[in-house]
Amino acid sequence: MKDLRAPRRVASLSAQLVDTLREQITSGAWPVGTRIPPEHDLVEQLGVGRTTVREALGALVHLGLLEARKGDGTYVRTSSEMHSVLMRRANSSRRSDVLELRAVLEEYASGLAALRRTEDDLNRLRHLLEEAEAAANAPETAASAEVDTRFHQAVVSASGNALLTEVYDVLSIAVTEQIGGMVWPSATAAEHSLLHRRLVEAIAAQDEVGARYCATEIVKLTGTVKLTETGTERQQ
Repeated sequence: MKDLRAPRRVASLSAQLVDTLREQITSGAWPVGTRIPPEHDLVEQLGVGRTTVREALGALVHLGLLEARKGDGTYVRTSSEMHSVLMRRANSSRRSDVLELRAVLEEYASGLAALRRTEDDLNRLRHLLEEAEAAANAPETAASAEVDTRFHQAVVSASGNALLTEVYDVLSIAVTEQIGGMVWPSATAAEHSLLHRRLVEAIAAQDEVGARYCATEIVKLTGTVKLTETGTERQQ
């Protein structure tokens, strides 16, 4: 008996169109926040039926890449499916769970950063450290949280692991949203600043153990302060 030949599996037209439109998003041809061409324009440009276009757009909305706004069109929500999934999951999780995951990622990434950092990485970290210390003395807590986020993103980026960086970037957005309005007690803020400086020093010295320790302690410190509904701090 001759060997059986498996049938060729050809993706449906709508599935192929999903890949085509996803490429427009991930490549930046359709930037995040912009409105994509209307349905009838896509039908003309792509030479496919209206039903096929609707199915493809619906799939991308379900994936979280697009957002359909009634009466206003369809907008690019994010360029990464991972971003959409992780943000939904993080925003539905307990703050303590998010911080624990952050601690795991930052500890490992900080160790890698100490081993792999470049001079450009160090220059960027030192600049962000100065910016973070200046923001810590400002009355606007949201600005302080924003620069702190960029500092930690730079640490993770220095690890040289692109996938780890992408996952952390999404998680850090969720963390910023949760702690952006936090008011730190002065003693805690001083310790927070000192740990950041020690983290940069450890990375500069290629001290993997020291960098991992500092990163873990920073997240632990963040977890000890909680903003109440009235805007005052309390210990967890």
